[in-house]
This record gives sequence, C-alpha cells and structure tokens, in this order.
Amino acid sequence: MRTFGLIGYPLSHSFSKKYFTEKFEKEGIENTVYELFPLETIDAFPELIKSTPNLVGLNVTIPYKQAVMPFLDELDPKAEAIGAVNTIKLENGKLKGYNTDYIGFKESLIKFVGPNPMPQQALILGTGGASKAVQVTLEDLGISYQFVSRKSVDNQLTYDEITSSPHHLATSSLIVNTTPLGMSPNIEGLPDLPYEQLTPNHFLYDLVYNPLITAFMQKGINANCWVKNGLEMLHGQAEAAWKVWNG
Repeated sequence: MRTFGLIGYPLSHSFSKKYFTEKFEKEGIENTVYELFPLETIDAFPELIKSTPNLVGLNVTIPYKQAVMPFLDELDPKAEAIGAVNTIKLENGKLKGYNTDYIGFKESLIKFVGPNPMPQQALILGTGGASKAVQVTLEDLGISYQFVSRKSVDNQLTYDEITSSPHHLATSSLIVNTTPLGMSPNIEGLPDLPYEQLTPNHFLYDLVYNPLITAFMQKGINANCWVKNGLEMLHGQAEAAWKVWNG
C-alpha cells in the first residue's frame, strides 16, 4: 500500500485528503492511500518518517513549509530559490523537497490575467512561506513587487504606509493576499487596505480558497476589480505534486 499524506498543524482546513482520495477512486489508482499527519511540532517529523511504512510522498502546509527544510536530504533548485517546501518525495531512503505552490500559482496567474498585459507592479500581502512562491513567480514573469506586512521592516511596506499614500495602490495593479486572513471560519477577516482606492484596473488574487469569495475579494468585486481565489492554484499544486511523486 503506497502511502501519501499531509503534514502541518492544525489540519482541519485541509482539502488534500478528500482531493487525493477522490482522485484515486476516479482514476482507478489502487493500493494507494492519503492520510493526514498533524504534527504539533516539526521535531516529530523524523519519527513520522521512521514509523510510516511505504511512505512515498508528503505535502507540507502551515506552519512547516520552511521549518521542514533542515530535515531533508536534498532540495529541488526552485524550492531552494523560494526558501520553502510544500512537497516531499521519499525515494531510496532519501527525502527531497519541492515547491509546487510556485507551479500552481504561476499557471493560475497567467490564466487570470489572460489576454490583458501582465501587470508591471504588484503588492504581496504577507511574508510567510506562501509569499515566497509568489515572489519567485513574479520575478520569473518580470513583475516588480513590494511586500506588505504589519511591522516596519527594511524593503517592506506597512499597511499604514499604503493607507497614507495613494501612490502605492495607484501603481500596483496586482495585489496578492498570501495571509490566512478571511479563511473559514474567520470569514470576516481581511487585510487592512484603503479599498476605496481600488479601480477596475486592479487584479486581486487571494490564496485563500475557503470561502470561495473572501471578504478581500468582495471588496474587489464592489470596486469592479478582477478577482480570483486560490482554488485553481491549490488544484494545480496538487497535480504538480502528484507528478513529482510519480515522475
């Protein structure tokens, strides 16, 4: 029985087990199971590897996309550049880390913008593990960006700075929310932005996928912006992980 799974904590919000279990049934993939492995601490990771027979691959979610890296034997070059891992392949006793968030986000963003010119400037809301994949994607697509966080850090904007100066939203037509704000069950949460400055020329991409329309996205809808949630990215990164495990 080939075993795949997800590590993180907590895992109540995860779609992965349902997604892959349905995939196995739909595609007639036999002798394969997908399990959830909630780890209260990343220090429990080595014991999980040791005690789980026939483990072939793992997905990694909050809060371990960066914390798991020291436990791996090798990193795919893109994961190393991003500085975060969301997929692990176990082969010949070795653990190799990949980042398929990058693949999922890049493919989804290109579809989202569609025939429109690619934005020249973007704001990345949040500085966690997911933001790194977004950062490298924008670099590869030639889109300039600035990080936005609550605290004042060199080369990062604060939400207060964005609110106090219309320049930032006026020049950044793409806004990507990589924070968990607005995720179920706390669906009223959203980044602290001057939403009244939004125009129909703005693209709002929310990595949150539950609910399908977040409070952040609704602000964009109210301003006639282009909006997208993270569900397509989620599916894309999952399929890319499956290719990694079986490649």
